[in-house]
Amino acid sequence: MTTPFPKLFEPGMIGPVKVKNRIIKTANGTSYMDEDQTCGERMIAYYERLARGGVGFLVVESCGVEYPLGIQHIHYFDDGSYQGVQLHFDDDSLIPGFKRLTDACHKHDCKVSLQFQHAGPWNPTGKLPRDMSIREIKCASTMTEEELPGPDFLPCREMTIDEIEEQIDLWGSAAERAYRAGFDACEINHATAHQGNTFLSRIWNKRTDEFGAQNYENRTRFLRRCVEEAKKRTGPEFAVHVLMNAAEYNHPRATTLEEGAEMAKRVAEVADGINVRGERYGHRGGLLQPDRLFYPEPPHDLPEDFDWSRGGKGGAVPLVEAIKAKGVKIPVWTACRLDPELGEEYLRKGSLDFVGMTRRLLADPELPNKAKEGRLEDIRWCHGCLHCFDMRNRNKRLECRINPTLGRELLPEFQTRMAETKKKVIVIGGGPAGMETARVAAKRGHEVTLYEKAEYLGGLIPIAAIVKDLESDDLTRFVKYQVAQLDKEGVSVRLKSEATPEIIRSENPDVLVIAAGAAHTKIDLPGTERPSFLQTEKLHNTLKFLTRYLAPAQIEKLSKLWMPVKKRVVVMGGTLHGCELAEFLTKRNRQVVVVHDGPEEELGDKMTVDDLANLWPWLKQNHVPIWAGVEYRQITEQGLEINLKDQRKYVLKAQNIITTQDWQANDTVVSRFEGLVAETFVIGSCAEPGLIVDAIRDGARIGRAI
Repeated sequence: MTTPFPKLFEPGMIGPVKVKNRIIKTANGTSYMDEDQTCGERMIAYYERLARGGVGFLVVESCGVEYPLGIQHIHYFDDGSYQGVQLHFDDDSLIPGFKRLTDACHKHDCKVSLQFQHAGPWNPTGKLPRDMSIREIKCASTMTEEELPGPDFLPCREMTIDEIEEQIDLWGSAAERAYRAGFDACEINHATAHQGNTFLSRIWNKRTDEFGAQNYENRTRFLRRCVEEAKKRTGPEFAVHVLMNAAEYNHPRATTLEEGAEMAKRVAEVADGINVRGERYGHRGGLLQPDRLFYPEPPHDLPEDFDWSRGGKGGAVPLVEAIKAKGVKIPVWTACRLDPELGEEYLRKGSLDFVGMTRRLLADPELPNKAKEGRLEDIRWCHGCLHCFDMRNRNKRLECRINPTLGRELLPEFQTRMAETKKKVIVIGGGPAGMETARVAAKRGHEVTLYEKAEYLGGLIPIAAIVKDLESDDLTRFVKYQVAQLDKEGVSVRLKSEATPEIIRSENPDVLVIAAGAAHTKIDLPGTERPSFLQTEKLHNTLKFLTRYLAPAQIEKLSKLWMPVKKRVVVMGGTLHGCELAEFLTKRNRQVVVVHDGPEEELGDKMTVDDLANLWPWLKQNHVPIWAGVEYRQITEQGLEINLKDQRKYVLKAQNIITTQDWQANDTVVSRFEGLVAETFVIGSCAEPGLIVDAIRDGARIGRAI
């Protein structure tokens, strides 16, 4: 079979391991382990699905080399007890579970590696106690509370030489267990702000002995010793590769790319492969996601070593090129929003030896098979929302916003089987819930008709794409995928067609799915009749009108020149929609104040941790006040009158007051169709206003339940 990506699907070698193609599924946490923290059936099913999808080299999520100190995702209870929400592999009793995983993946000609880590001072969830008597952190050097880069880190103390030897033994023991469990390789993670990087980094390493930062040999000694120990305790057919920072940023003693390349050169003398990334010192443990740096706006201090020509996609490839320029012969790769087209380009140029992918494969585990066959229209493209990362940041199980079956492979309600009885199905509403229901139901063999009163599919997604910024989160790509799949599955899509009870009676379907979206509710507040008060419904209707004639990208550009919103604006509601609207308006030179009638803890609710961490200082920098705990009193000629927390009355002067708190279940639409069809489902925001992830999950579940 001829593939449009011949280099991508060319076999390659990682040390002694032959890999069928150049796609590496890089490690990411899932929290899919069983309650006893072992590798169980749910985790195995998830990884086997990735292997079945055609990836060549699959790196299983990071395991701590000791417990609990080695892992970063731990929940501590008030009584001092704790429970890990991350894998560890520090006991032989854990081998059988992992052996079942490797056996499952090997059935699909997929090579499997296991990433190991020692969290060290990194505390990304903020849930680990800072009390050294409870959690003693051993690193290259002592770092006091005052010396730490931020609240996401824990104080640590310098390891003795004996303790270093003990740690090296832990890494070797973990590799040996991986070998016995049937893994083809292991990855030693000494990147970001983990324990291993405290030796590589001049910021953390203050030692003066042979493990100090005086030269490259000493800085890399701990990592090289860990690799050598891992190799000594495994077989000749087993590969040991590493993950390391090629460069650090935001600190005067940060590792330069030249230094990182020199260290990689020395690591390459003992390792079988190198996965590289960049680190932003002090930023949530340092992991630098190039594409997310563009939200809400590109910063003025973008790392100069990266390639920003594609908005961060492939941004880290120059780090690999710098290492390869040192004459490094072992495979070097990175993961940074690479897709088949970019991967093929970089492989041809010799910039990469393998192509790392993470989020792309979460959105569509079948991406490798589809790319190999040239079925790009069938790929469910990741659009970089970081919902997946956010779930892990919150110590929750991994999920994908647009792939609702991820991690749910064994749940009966998310398994796709052909329908036993073919049914006539009508779906009302072409938003994310309706589209997913129609697609899945048709795929299962049902006759499906979808009614959408607008001129296009996608519901509010095109509007959300305009507000969110197409460059940072291309939601429209998901709509294009769904449109293509609905056509492929034979769904009869009727645009500009409002479903009525009369139509439903005449069609006489077996199943009716109502996915008409949320309804707008009236705000019970004096003065809402004033022209200065705008509900989101009015703004949406304006945008919907424009979408008849212009694409979302064109409307986004137009909005920078003209909008039906005056200069001074108060936004009511400080959760996700309010914050994103404030950002959108501020970028268009409006003077914005955000007010919220709930507690301060609700501000930014439903936003990802990383987006919020970027947006908060940006809003402050752009002089956008955010007030929580207020009471809305009335809309006056001057603006919005509120009561402050101390009950003092205050008037926020504004020419427009916009509410983002006017959504409710669409009971009016639902009642019109009540009793018409015995098998009726009300789903998505029509049943309960929610997010895109909730709507798509609803559609996936109901499409399989019909």
